[in-house]
Amino acid sequence: MTDIAPLRDFIRAMTQLAEEGAGETRWLTEGAALLRRLVADDAWLPDAFAEPGPRSRQYLLHCDPLERFSVVSFVWGPGQRTPIHNHTVWGLVGMLRGEEVSTEMIAGAPMRPGRVDRLKRGEVVAVGADTYDIHVVENALPDRASISIHVYGGKIGAVIRT
Repeated sequence: MTDIAPLRDFIRAMTQLAEEGAGETRWLTEGAALLRRLVADDAWLPDAFAEPGPRSRQYLLHCDPLERFSVVSFVWGPGQRTPIHNHTVWGLVGMLRGEEVSTEMIAGAPMRPGRVDRLKRGEVVAVGADTYDIHVVENALPDRASISIHVYGGKIGAVIRT
């Protein structure tokens, strides 16, 4: 049986930030440090939340009861990528297994690529509601799945996005 204690500890610490009324800056700095500790080891993630599919899969690991944040396991099969999308809320992405590439898309007609980040195991990147939010993400590995842990400033499935 998988020991999910690291995930429980992470959720408790993130809930404490929420209880303290953390603003986006605290979420993106202190939350990033907490996520970095969580993704330093991948043994805590149950196999059921690590299964790739014909398209990228998201598994909800936790949604704060007051919808102040949510935690998702994002599983990418080889060659999978998202369409251009945004979140409109702050976010943190921690690489648990494998690697992914995130390409910022700069608004305009047409949209054009901006900053490109290659996220490797154990690394964390922050996405703010006003910066680096519009992007495309893809599995950087051609031969195996990659898994990242995403934390969003709200219940991501209920956030209105464009």
